[in-house]
Amino acid sequence: MVKMRRYWIRKLLALPMILLVASFLIFAAVRLLPGDPARLMAGMQADQQSVNAARTRLGLDKPFAIQYGLFLRGVLHGDLGISIRSHKPVEEEIAQRFPFTLALTSVSYLFAIAVGITSGVLAALYAGSAIDHAVMVSAIAGASIANYWLALMAMNLFAVQLGWLPLLGADSWKNYILPAITLGLLPAAVIARMCRASMLEILNQDYMRTARAKGLTGAGLYIKHGLRNALIPIVTIAGMNFGSLLGGAVITETVFNWPGLGRLMVDAVRYRDYATIQGITLLTVALVTLINLIVEVMIGVLDPRIRFE
Repeated sequence: MVKMRRYWIRKLLALPMILLVASFLIFAAVRLLPGDPARLMAGMQADQQSVNAARTRLGLDKPFAIQYGLFLRGVLHGDLGISIRSHKPVEEEIAQRFPFTLALTSVSYLFAIAVGITSGVLAALYAGSAIDHAVMVSAIAGASIANYWLALMAMNLFAVQLGWLPLLGADSWKNYILPAITLGLLPAAVIARMCRASMLEILNQDYMRTARAKGLTGAGLYIKHGLRNALIPIVTIAGMNFGSLLGGAVITETVFNWPGLGRLMVDAVRYRDYATIQGITLLTVALVTLINLIVEVMIGVLDPRIRFE
């Protein structure tokens, strides 16, 4: 218990350091983008004096270390800067867009977990059968297809030709169906393959054969004794795929005209909006770090025998 407490204390103390290093790398990387945000802010036809004035307003005339110090101080006070595209506070823009991205990512995540675990368990229980082959072929296809191509094909079929679902926007629950499936297909395929492999390993363990010998069958055997012990690698891979969901949201939201952070990021990169890019990327890093911490807690709950050092 003492070692576990020390481990979690170290993990919690490491979070600010992780975010600090990430903030520096983000701040430095953004300034390597081609283009001059001061020129974009002043206008392409503006004279040099107007460009210099815009650069001063943006703080780009100061040394790099001072710029980073001002950015860090602003972050600690909840001030992420002003967007040069909309002239609004970045935290206000993120607050408006984040609920849409969170909702879409959550639906996609639930879809990926439900489809991935269900199909993976079925493939393991019927290993070598037509069901197993169908699941594995579908998983390979899902992991191989580019999500932007899948999004365009799905839009053309279900929205344009059949008219079953809305084409763009986020006006109703129906608008979630196509982008959620498009975004969740890749992690669902990865989870399915991992679940199948993990379940096959568990099904061949001695305690599973002992349970069968005692007359235990059906859901009680495969869920209570099988799936629960197979969940540790599945939870790990599901947590790792959260980052891919956020990354894929950039493309998916742009294709479906979804009013979330992904689309905001694309617009920010186009306008060299340093403050918005930094704010969205820092929030993404914080979310992924938090999810990884939650995954470690869940692993400890699923298998109390695991001891973190």
